[in-house]
Amino acid sequence: MKVATEKAHFNVETIRKDFPILFRKVNGYPLVYFDNAATSQTPQQVIDTIVDYYSRYNANIHRGVHTLSQEATDAYEEARIKIQKHFNAEKSHEIIFTSGTTHAINLVASGFASLLKKGDEIIVSALEHHSNIVPWQMLCEKTGAQLKVIPMGEEGALKMDEFEALLSEKTKLVFVNHVSNALGTVNPVKEIIKKAHEVGAAVLLDGAQAAPHIKADVQELDVDFYVVSAHKMCGPTGVGVLYGKEEWLNKLPPYQGGGEMIATVTFEKTTYADLPHKFEAGTPNICGGIAFGAALDYMNNIGFDTIAAYEQELLEYATEKLREIEGLKIYGTSGEKTAVISFNIGDIHPYDIGTIIDKLGIAVRTGHHCAQPVMDFYGIPGTVRASFAFYNTKEEIDVFVKAVERAKNMLS
Repeated sequence: MKVATEKAHFNVETIRKDFPILFRKVNGYPLVYFDNAATSQTPQQVIDTIVDYYSRYNANIHRGVHTLSQEATDAYEEARIKIQKHFNAEKSHEIIFTSGTTHAINLVASGFASLLKKGDEIIVSALEHHSNIVPWQMLCEKTGAQLKVIPMGEEGALKMDEFEALLSEKTKLVFVNHVSNALGTVNPVKEIIKKAHEVGAAVLLDGAQAAPHIKADVQELDVDFYVVSAHKMCGPTGVGVLYGKEEWLNKLPPYQGGGEMIATVTFEKTTYADLPHKFEAGTPNICGGIAFGAALDYMNNIGFDTIAAYEQELLEYATEKLREIEGLKIYGTSGEKTAVISFNIGDIHPYDIGTIIDKLGIAVRTGHHCAQPVMDFYGIPGTVRASFAFYNTKEEIDVFVKAVERAKNMLS
């Protein structure tokens, strides 16, 4: 009954009015923005927060007694607490501001360089974005650890029986995405975490693609590290978060040296600040952090259950309509997925489809989506990826499907 009540109050046309960019035209056509997995659009409420910061209290934080500095510091730290509460972290200092998901993953990978040795093993999944592959390969080169891969099946889901076979007392770290950016597959992360912990391994979840659709509870998941980017969640680019359990963050050495991350500095020795500042060297993206908090306020005001239910409707509708196009193949057909559809049509290159429908005002992503191993698995150069958000509509999907049909007819 609660979900039905929430849906009754969900009015997509009202929500769309909060997003100025949705009312522009591209190449003479109304914009249809289906590239939300790459970055979401930003509501006026978040834009206003950014303007307000630079108009009224732009100042460096933690370092001044004057009013502007104190106001900026308070707003920034209030945003940290909002993020802590959103992800249900136990303590606010377990929330580390970063420049985004990639930065957060590299921070953890760099820290594990001092914890791994030759013969240790770390496990990645076949579904990963390059940002959750390359830093770990670099870590293996430094430490002599071995990288193992959880294989995937044709439907785009991980082979969990083979994951269990990879686990051993040598396993020190498992890192997987919560949701695949290329296919939309929702991974069985609770099971992955439980199995990894049984052999004493830590777990990092790349939550970049999950966070816009799923409100992760890091304590309930019992995950050791969780990383996200604000720009996937109606926030600005250039800011994100690393959640880490306090015990793990205390084990890792600082990632960068400089101002803010120190307690004392002499030429003989430097001591480091406590969490979270130990990992936040230099002047951060102050405005970005504050705006991230505003973006979470906006999305939570709508409600993540409401968002998920509506986006599921869009996914089912678009899947049904696209399957009516002869020769179109959808990649990633797992029963658990978010509002992402990756597809190709026959031998037509995805870039060509993307270019033609862009001329009709439609924005999708084409290529390998920074997930080349996934494309290699299917033996394709890339896909057309349409990804939906709660401000998209079924009418837009109709326009999109007609444009894809037109592109197919032109290119066949």
